Amino acid sequence: MTEQRPTVEYYFSFISLWSYIGSVVFQEIVKRHNVRVEFKPIDLLAIFAAGGGKPVRQRPPQRQAYRLVEMERWKAIRGIPLVTWPKFYPADPSLGHRMLLAAIRNGEDVTAFAHAGLKAVWADELNVEDPDTLVRLADASGLNGKQRLAEASDPQLREQEASLTREAIDRQLFGAPFYFYRGEPFWGQDRLDLLEIAITSQRPPILPPEEL
Repeated sequence: MTEQRPTVEYYFSFISLWSYIGSVVFQEIVKRHNVRVEFKPIDLLAIFAAGGGKPVRQRPPQRQAYRLVEMERWKAIRGIPLVTWPKFYPADPSLGHRMLLAAIRNGEDVTAFAHAGLKAVWADELNVEDPDTLVRLADASGLNGKQRLAEASDPQLREQEASLTREAIDRQLFGAPFYFYRGEPFWGQDRLDLLEIAITSQRPPILPPEEL
């Protein structure tokens, strides 16, 4: 009997700082353990609103200041380029998200494109609202950028995008990234070690209470 591949549901947004910071490490875990990833791009601002969170500039000054400290720490730990206040942040990532969903529907591997969208915002200061930019990112990621862009206006993809955000809200997400393995939630890229332990140990999943 063939052993089933572990599957991780990955909720993220191109404008999610912490999704970017953990992106390469997550990819390494995926490769190490032959993980199947379900990519689920979401409307991060809608998630904040539903979960009681606020966009960065609306948070108390002390929280904004500490966030900058954490950014510098993780930039050094991960060894990645990172811009503190990107030129095009927050941009609307919807078009790029729908191009990614179009590629998934076409049976393509979107791993590189998912990372490219994150890096575009947080390291390269590119505008992920710009169709030409997205086409270039998709092409560089092994996808047909113009074709994926044309498909992104499909009403079914718009509904899928909205449905993923509703799904995330129903599952009580309050930020990104969120990783789910066998129903167990892991919030934030600093929980990737715990995610890997859950995958390798095959311990029973730890699930949140149904009611509080």
